[in-house]
Amino acid sequence: MFYYLNGKLTILEGTTAVIDVGGVGYKLTISGTTHDSLPSPRSLGQEDVNVKLYTYMAVREDGVELFGFYSPEELSAFKMLISVSGVGPKAAMAVLTLLTPEKFALAVCSEDTKTLSKASGVGAKTAARMVLELKDKISKEAPSAMSSAQSINTLGDLPKNKLSEAQDALVVLGYSRSEAVSVLKGIDVSSLELDEIIRVALKKLMK
Repeated sequence: MFYYLNGKLTILEGTTAVIDVGGVGYKLTISGTTHDSLPSPRSLGQEDVNVKLYTYMAVREDGVELFGFYSPEELSAFKMLISVSGVGPKAAMAVLTLLTPEKFALAVCSEDTKTLSKASGVGAKTAARMVLELKDKISKEAPSAMSSAQSINTLGDLPKNKLSEAQDALVVLGYSRSEAVSVLKGIDVSSLELDEIIRVALKKLMK
């Protein structure tokens, strides 16, 4: 029904944002990632702060809830998450509070269930289902839907050599620097591509 709302941000409290569009206040449930991308609450009431949030409307027996996202990529990630059996909007928002769309795609493609299960309400079995049901879909759709050219094969602007890039990637995925250094010591990084190094490291860490 609504693709996005563009209007004055009047309330920003935790997981709730209210946008005034033409005198009508729309209440949206947002992720922590979206919250952090919006203007500081201190600026509200001092001047008009216009924002655009992409939306998803969930219709249930007990009511209707409108969800808001700072980008089309986050909305796409949300839709993918709720398509997984046993994953509802609440769990999906928890994942997107923990991870940006790019980091979510990286975690799924790397089969990093440890990181996914850190989201509130997401256990190991649910994280495993996310990987099982979404890995192929993200691999096919990520270039257009989630801008993930920098997901598994490239890691943004990470500098230096493959070893330091792999360490940085594992830290991004939630492991400590010492864990990353330790696990990479037993891997012949010179003979592997970066994505292969990360996959091998993740398998060792999840044992």
